[in-house]
Amino acid sequence: MVNQNKANLRRFLIKKRYSLSQEDWKEKSYLICEKLKHEPLFQQSKTILSYFSFRQEPDLSILLETDKKWGFPRCFEQSLTWHCWQPGDSYNINQYGILEPDVSLPQLKSDEIDLILVPCVACDAQGYRLGYGGGFYDRMLSLPEWNQIPTVGIIFDFAYLPQLPIDIWDQPLNAVCTESNFIDYN
Repeated sequence: MVNQNKANLRRFLIKKRYSLSQEDWKEKSYLICEKLKHEPLFQQSKTILSYFSFRQEPDLSILLETDKKWGFPRCFEQSLTWHCWQPGDSYNINQYGILEPDVSLPQLKSDEIDLILVPCVACDAQGYRLGYGGGFYDRMLSLPEWNQIPTVGIIFDFAYLPQLPIDIWDQPLNAVCTESNFIDYN
């Protein structure tokens, strides 16, 4: 059953994200990247899972210039697989219109990952996120091999809310990064 409050909030916030001018979107994305680069959690991580910006999510592509090993998701049935990807590697567009690394690229396992940058529609002061409703990240983060890896939700300031409607399967994040704040829940 779809949580109607979540669905309405999701629509509202995605619309608000789309209302950003390209200049504001790029500037806010840049500020998020700069904030992340200075966080010890990011600096100490060698292998980081990220995402390709979709629906005007914060764009983290300038982080690819750092000396990190990067992994990006592929949707496979009801779960995510993670593949190494660097600029210049091949990619595809999946059924949702999202860029994915080519299936032939090396796959990453949970024990190789130091940090997960999680795309979000919104996050709240308790560390919960509002995603897109597919449950891909919540399913993955509920698994023992994944739930010990630090997670950082990536959002714009306007999407940081006091409280979100949550369901029993929602997995809290360890931190949230916006263009003006890094909120660590640990």
